Amino acid sequence: MPATATPSTTAAPAAPSPLTGRVSGVLAWCMAAAHPFVLFFGVQAGPFRSTELRLVLITTGIGMLLPLARRRPETALGLLLVGLFAAATTRPAPELVYLPVLAADVGVGWLAARRPLRVAVPAALVALLAQIGTALYTTSGQNVFVTTSLALALALLTAGLLGRSVRERRTHASELRARTAAEAVTAERLRIARELHDVIAHSIGVIAIQAGVGRRVIDTQPAEARNALATIETTSRETLAGLRRTLGALRASAMDTPAPRDPAPGLADLDRLVASTADAGVRVEVRHLGGPGRSLPPEVDLAAYRIVQESLTNVVRHASTPACRVTVDRSEDTLLVEIADDGPAKPPTAATGAGYGIVGMRERAALLGGRFSAGPRPGGGFHVTAALPLPLPQEGPRVP
Repeated sequence: MPATATPSTTAAPAAPSPLTGRVSGVLAWCMAAAHPFVLFFGVQAGPFRSTELRLVLITTGIGMLLPLARRRPETALGLLLVGLFAAATTRPAPELVYLPVLAADVGVGWLAARRPLRVAVPAALVALLAQIGTALYTTSGQNVFVTTSLALALALLTAGLLGRSVRERRTHASELRARTAAEAVTAERLRIARELHDVIAHSIGVIAIQAGVGRRVIDTQPAEARNALATIETTSRETLAGLRRTLGALRASAMDTPAPRDPAPGLADLDRLVASTADAGVRVEVRHLGGPGRSLPPEVDLAAYRIVQESLTNVVRHASTPACRVTVDRSEDTLLVEIADDGPAKPPTAATGAGYGIVGMRERAALLGGRFSAGPRPGGGFHVTAALPLPLPQEGPRVP
């Protein structure tokens, strides 16, 4: 007996308790508050007045801001600038302030990537003023001070632009994902609408015609009325089976679980479609041109069947003719389907393409990269043509 997954194997990891979150928050604030003092001590004296050990202490002080930077990047940047300016007042060696200045630039870039411009721009200006104030204590000579200030401004501008670029890319990626999801939902809704229309429209047309026939002859021709009722019963059962197949597929997609599905109809089912159309009073002549060749791709086979089905439904409902022709011409790279009837003449404006059936047929052909046309014939009647491309067969390895 196969083992089944238990809820414990798929449960999400437990979220941290509120107490743990509060404790980590307090520790982050305490470490950040100690940062200016650690940085000041590291720059001013440091253990044994060793430059290497001072850099280690400065790095440790900057690292103490990381927990708070994830929660409050603005506050972390402010404490970093306070520590930097306070350390600069002791006139340390210039190389000792390089790391805090670089950390401030990274903080500005982080803000630009996470916050809107109304927050990032003032933060960058404050950081620039603090860094220029630091340069007053760590540079000598007006030329050096001006050059250093320009370099600091350029570095901050670069960090801000990089952060802004990251933010825009993230926003664009989010919009692209949302647009893709919306397009997928729309495409799925259109697919469902086409399937429901194609499954129901033909059957309802046949049922309506047979019900009218049965109502008119029930008193004079009981046998004909019984035949009409039998056709209604058969068509209704087939429609119900198609609806169950469609709804089952939808439920399987929503629940992400496999569901048994009947095979989708195809051109091999044209005989049954022709029979049901004949029951509705329209005789269909089917002509197959071209060789049988290899089997059709399932999506092409289904689309061709649905186009023929919808066209025959329109003939039954609107053409007022007892016969029509269906031609299936298969070549090496194209499947051509034509449906024509000899109904009464119609004006060229009769085929506006506004009906759901014609729209659905056109969409099916377009999704496969094919061509579709529908309109009145010059001598009367209506003509539907769909050219669906077929994949070329892959050549096997050649034998020398």
